Amino acid sequence: MDNLTRRRFLTLSGVTAAGALAAGATQVNWSDLMAAAVDDPLPSDQSVLVVITLYGGNDGLNTVVPAGDPAYQKARPDLAYQPDEVLELGDGLGLNPGMTGLKGLWDDKRLAIVRGVGYPEPDRSHFRSMAIWQTAAPKSPVPSGWLGRWLDATGADPLRAVSVEPTLPPLLAGETTAAASLPLRGLALPKGALGTAYAALGEPSPGEGRWQARAAKSVQDLQNATRVLGQALRTGHEQEDEEDEQRTQGASAGGISQLGAQLDLIAGLIEAGVPTRAYSASLGGFDTHADERGTQQRLLTELDKALTPFTQRLHKTDRGRNAVVLVYSEFGRRVQANGSDGTDHGTAGPVFVLGDKVTGGFYGAQPSLTDLSNGDLKASTDFRDVYATVLRDVLGADPGQILADHQTTIDGLLRV
Repeated sequence: MDNLTRRRFLTLSGVTAAGALAAGATQVNWSDLMAAAVDDPLPSDQSVLVVITLYGGNDGLNTVVPAGDPAYQKARPDLAYQPDEVLELGDGLGLNPGMTGLKGLWDDKRLAIVRGVGYPEPDRSHFRSMAIWQTAAPKSPVPSGWLGRWLDATGADPLRAVSVEPTLPPLLAGETTAAASLPLRGLALPKGALGTAYAALGEPSPGEGRWQARAAKSVQDLQNATRVLGQALRTGHEQEDEEDEQRTQGASAGGISQLGAQLDLIAGLIEAGVPTRAYSASLGGFDTHADERGTQQRLLTELDKALTPFTQRLHKTDRGRNAVVLVYSEFGRRVQANGSDGTDHGTAGPVFVLGDKVTGGFYGAQPSLTDLSNGDLKASTDFRDVYATVLRDVLGADPGQILADHQTTIDGLLRV
């Protein structure tokens, strides 16, 4: 699994459209999205789903930490957090100390933690497990992603779902429709006196001719796009290839580290009224076989520092308050630490759901650390229950049509 790239994952995932997606065949640009926001704006009362993938297999036990459990301390003598180090949630659990912003969302009842999420007969392969999560098909491979099938069922408009990752993930590939891809790109406008003068070019002038007015409107459009899309526009494909060794330590399942820029872009698109109902973003590096504690806490801090301002920003607008964020990883880690101050591939882990429409708190049972299956946690919640809930309560879809008749949902998780 060394040096596993996102494109290799796409092409090996089994999703039919993966080859085209890896080549970027569905890419759009900001002008496409801004034009759609003008021509067909998203109603302010319509919900939006933002899916964040943590590539590599995040260690759930050191994310939502059973610090007071003697079995946890015994299994991880050098990796375990002490009770006074974690951010207390109740039920004997605490958040990783790097997640102070999410603790605030928990206290505000805007963060739900679904515990013990997994699937039957778990597979510890990154490829297979991520394919299962992205296609929602744990028993046999299928040629489409779960949100791709939602796209197939709701029409042929690719702008209904947008990925801000370098390539479109399989979860957004349908059999007849693929979502749009808007990778982070470099764009900067002048600042200072020159920037002020440039902005003035976009101001309308009395008596100006048709072509002068159109030129001024183009300058205004560019200024608006830069304002809407924010800092995300300063990053290009080259960033994925030039990440330093520390930031990618432990990464073997793709992902991009600039989650904050991705979410900044998504927030701008939501606020602009782009008619997109589902977005995808990602953060990689969670394959922590060695030196886990420092690496994972750094990554969880990065996740926290991206998600916290994102949710605070969404809270300020009608469209933003209707957004729901889903955060998952392809599997958790083994209960027992390995000999390299890390953990190996495991099974169940927590899923985060956050936003103003979320009823905060715990859902699902916390897996036992003593009643294990071959050394692994036993899943208490089927991941398709989470998907069915957001399909029904966020996207207004019939889960059974998308998830092969899986209709079980998590009661009370979302306010409709």
